[in-house]
Amino acid sequence: MGSDKAPEPEVRGAVLAARQYDVRVHLVGPEDRLRPILRQALRGQRLPVFIVPATEWITMDDKAAQAVRSKRDSTMRVGLKMVREGRAAGFFTAGNTGAAMATAKMVLGMLSGVDRPALATILPTIKGVPSLLLDVGANVDCDPDNLVQFAVMGYMYARNVLRIHNPKVGLLSIGEEDLKGNSLTRDTLPLLRALTSINFIGNVEGRDLFNGHSDVAVCDGFVGNVALKSIEGTAQLLSASLRESLKSTVTSQVGALLSRKAFAEFKKRLDYSEYGGAVLLGVRGVCIIGHGSSNEKAIMNGIRVAAEFAQAEVNSGIESALRPS
Repeated sequence: MGSDKAPEPEVRGAVLAARQYDVRVHLVGPEDRLRPILRQALRGQRLPVFIVPATEWITMDDKAAQAVRSKRDSTMRVGLKMVREGRAAGFFTAGNTGAAMATAKMVLGMLSGVDRPALATILPTIKGVPSLLLDVGANVDCDPDNLVQFAVMGYMYARNVLRIHNPKVGLLSIGEEDLKGNSLTRDTLPLLRALTSINFIGNVEGRDLFNGHSDVAVCDGFVGNVALKSIEGTAQLLSASLRESLKSTVTSQVGALLSRKAFAEFKKRLDYSEYGGAVLLGVRGVCIIGHGSSNEKAIMNGIRVAAEFAQAEVNSGIESALRPS
């Protein structure tokens, strides 16, 4: 009960995930709205998809702090309580991002050694290996200690979930030289260089997000969100421009038919629904936050990401790396 077209994408995505990935899925929300869609989506098939009642849900228009306090039986609170109590391995929502983060902090609490959570998103690279960018919007103002914690969290996620051996961590700045950047990046740099628990490679630039130079790029939530929205806009421009170009002449239309497989792969790499959602790192549990416009494919992949996160030793690794020596 969170996406723009809820609850249909959530229900159909849950059924797809149960069918595709052999996971047990709990749909949290009003049973009278979920049951008919679930019955239709199952088409008589027996799958481990169950309904957990909740009488309230937080809308995109709700003010996060107020909604978290007042809606005590919201789908977010009920679902995250299931994670806290061990009745669910992870939680996925395509709802209000601010409310999801606030509810996760309140219900799950923070990992030891972590002051603030961070939102991490997967980006494609020209090397075909995914990279991680964080923070993409949880914290618009950060101090150097926050960025150090984000670096550790990103490293552990890239290593244990993305299965990247000794991932390279970079600090997103306006140049590779140590003196480039603002006071935040310059003050953070020596702290990251002193860390022995991660593979820090120094400053990286915006162009490095896609060339595979780093596996994890760390920044504050203001910079990260601007970067992410710019990336989304560029992807839309590329797809639309390519589509128009391929329809412009008979020759290009023939070329498009011959290159259909390559173009499908190109589109897939730019499609946000392939990546499921952003990972909320730093809370004591698994919480994935999808785009409000998530379709059933994005919901399915968001559930897959939650399952992969839950099976990996990410949070214990974060706490161990941040434990005072």
